[in-house]
Amino acid sequence: MRVSVFRKEHFNAAHRLHNPSLSDSENKELFGKCNNPNYHGHNYELVVRVTGEIDPVSGYVIDMKVLSKIINEKILHKFDHKNLNLDTQEFKNLNPTAENIAVVIYQILSDELDKHYNIKVWLYETERNFVEYPAAD
Repeated sequence: MRVSVFRKEHFNAAHRLHNPSLSDSENKELFGKCNNPNYHGHNYELVVRVTGEIDPVSGYVIDMKVLSKIINEKILHKFDHKNLNLDTQEFKNLNPTAENIAVVIYQILSDELDKHYNIKVWLYETERNFVEYPAAD
């Protein structure tokens, strides 16, 4: 019996969308206000879904305290109140779009959780704009 459990978290981070292979005018045209040289911030909402079999001993798919601890230590501690472009290794050479942030979060969680779990990440950059990774079929 496969069941999905969800954990919702929140973090704040600044970033600048910029492709160094493009000119300043091309970056401004492509990214608009998000290319502000002085950066801008978002109040990100993160939803993590873990799907798996219910453990017959605990009755859990995953202990939510364990999932919360992993998210806090490996994601929030790394990204919350940070400038993603300047303060993180993950985005030194990767444009911190919502799409790329979601993929990075997924990869970090995949490395931390047992492989028998199916993981999905939703990252809300605004109330109306969000990313799902991996994408629905």
